[in-house]
Amino acid sequence: MSLPVQLPEAFAQIPRYNILYSNPSPIHPLDSIVPPRVSPHRPLISIYAKREDHSSPLACAGNKYRKLEYIVPDILSQTPLYHSHENNPTPPGPLQGAATTLVTEGAIQSNHTVQVVALARRLGLKALIILHRGTGGGLAAASDKVAFQRSGNVQINHLLGAEVRVCEEGDPLADDATPLLDELRALGQNPYWIPGGASLHPLGGLGYARAAFEIAAQEGEMGLGGSGRFDYIFVACGSGSTVGGLVAGFKLLEKIRGLDVLKTIGEPRNIVGILNSPTKPRAYHEKRVLTFARRAGELIGLDGERDIGVDDVRLDDRFVGTAYGVLDGESKEALETMARTEGMVLDPVYTAKVARGMMHWVNEGEVANSAKPLDQINVLFIHTGGQAALGAYADVQ
Repeated sequence: MSLPVQLPEAFAQIPRYNILYSNPSPIHPLDSIVPPRVSPHRPLISIYAKREDHSSPLACAGNKYRKLEYIVPDILSQTPLYHSHENNPTPPGPLQGAATTLVTEGAIQSNHTVQVVALARRLGLKALIILHRGTGGGLAAASDKVAFQRSGNVQINHLLGAEVRVCEEGDPLADDATPLLDELRALGQNPYWIPGGASLHPLGGLGYARAAFEIAAQEGEMGLGGSGRFDYIFVACGSGSTVGGLVAGFKLLEKIRGLDVLKTIGEPRNIVGILNSPTKPRAYHEKRVLTFARRAGELIGLDGERDIGVDDVRLDDRFVGTAYGVLDGESKEALETMARTEGMVLDPVYTAKVARGMMHWVNEGEVANSAKPLDQINVLFIHTGGQAALGAYADVQ
């Protein structure tokens, strides 16, 4: 059943191209992993999953499709504005005519690249993707490196008909793909660059700002106990705009509904981004997410600087493991736990680490540390997809 998402006027007027199903991605309980209530003085914990991996009819549904919905109108414009590489010091002006080729990048087992290629197929466009061999440690840690580079998301990219270029570590294209875009233009194509993860795109945070309103609408239908909404929302933080968009969307909701509501139901929702890579320090990601949240906030009707502050960005770097794309032992255990208790398959790069982090917060009582104690704590785990990558991780049995 379709559940209408009511957006404020400034937000609703931003063009969006439907990639998702008309009904929201489902939310369901995860009863098997809820710890027992050991004392009536301790809050009851309820845990739910929002299934972004069930959000779209296109290949390998996941969180990138939400971001791309707000980028497509620019792609289809006769004068696309945001088509150049983010590191190009002298970006060209608008394209003359609609884009003909979508170009993006990612790690070898990138979920983002698959979703961009599938979108290109939906739009009748060509797709070229750059896969970076040196990104993260997934390839280096793989027991079968040949299979890692042929299976999983790589196989699906080829199945979808993408042109695939592999970028070796140190290749200048890793920093600026402008020469590649120039090459395509010389061949008569109109290439449109989409940054990895779509986060650095000026419109990249809007999809998850809208998701905040969708989650709020679902909360109203669910009849949750305690505060009547999700007190903690756990989601992967990679490129950053999924977390940033959620922060902006929920801040706008708070502003619309007023602080008096918070006095009744408790603190604002706690959005916790679980970092999945130790490559950069947490402070780097916090600054980045804050930038994305403020940029999205400005577009949807907030005063970015005034309405969104550093305290609104909460990231946890305790579960990053040894490298991006490497499934460490504890995250593998979380992946197996979810599969064997809930029958739910996670991915080895993002959601396994989020599940590990979420279960730590729940089991160690960290979700109960609230200034305004509640008799029930509602926890939401956002499943952002990516299961297709499991095919490349031969050690996961």
